[in-house]
Amino acid sequence: MNDPHPINHAGYRDVPDAEGGDAARGWWDSHAAEYLDEHRSFLGDAGFRWGPEGLQEHDAHLLGDVAGARVLEVGAGAAHCSRWLAARGAHVVATDVSAGMLAHAARLDRETGVRVPAAQADARALPFADDSFDVVFTSFGAIPFVPDAARVHAEAARVLRPGGRWVFSVTHPVRWAFPDDPTSRGLTAQFSYFDRRPYVETDGEGRVAYAEYHRTLGDHVRDVVAAGLRVRDVVEPEWPEWNDQVWGGWGPERGAYLPGTAVFVTTRD
Repeated sequence: MNDPHPINHAGYRDVPDAEGGDAARGWWDSHAAEYLDEHRSFLGDAGFRWGPEGLQEHDAHLLGDVAGARVLEVGAGAAHCSRWLAARGAHVVATDVSAGMLAHAARLDRETGVRVPAAQADARALPFADDSFDVVFTSFGAIPFVPDAARVHAEAARVLRPGGRWVFSVTHPVRWAFPDDPTSRGLTAQFSYFDRRPYVETDGEGRVAYAEYHRTLGDHVRDVVAAGLRVRDVVEPEWPEWNDQVWGGWGPERGAYLPGTAVFVTTRD
């Protein structure tokens, strides 16, 4: 694929919040097809995985009983998870900031015959009324790509009914101290766990093309609590023997020693 804005510089550095937070839309629009083609066999057309380790919702049951429930997915990408839930009786809506990703979601709707209502929306400003959903979730969506993740949690809490569940998976915070290498070379810490500067890629004109934000375990918990949510569980999937796939910095060699994903299960009191 010819990238219209080739990367000129990559590294950890501060950038204005507006530039970093807005970069995700354009990056995912440009890379949606490439990303989905690369990971098609792992994601499936209507599967629900919480991360590269392969933990599936039908085994983990982190969302609870979804039959008849009103469910919202934020940062849905091509809506694989939403489609899986819809096939099990959930009344689900998928949102994503990227029109490119949602176009692929519509294609998969047609190919699978499982239609999921979708809307283009920033997870920090959801177009839904208060108390609209029983469950809100994201699998590696939204949170890593914005400088103000507290707003994502606040919006999830706002649209949840009392007693509702907000579940989200992110890169395990410990992994940010290590290089993005799935082999044994990635087992030596090279960065400070407490350095919260984002990983940023800029193009030849100095524009932010991609930004991903690090938060410590404590940061995630504080953001959730500040939104009026209660942490019920933190799941750290182990790397299973059957999974021999390498996905970026995730893979079986390093996965045998270091966690790669953290899944937070929270509820609105």
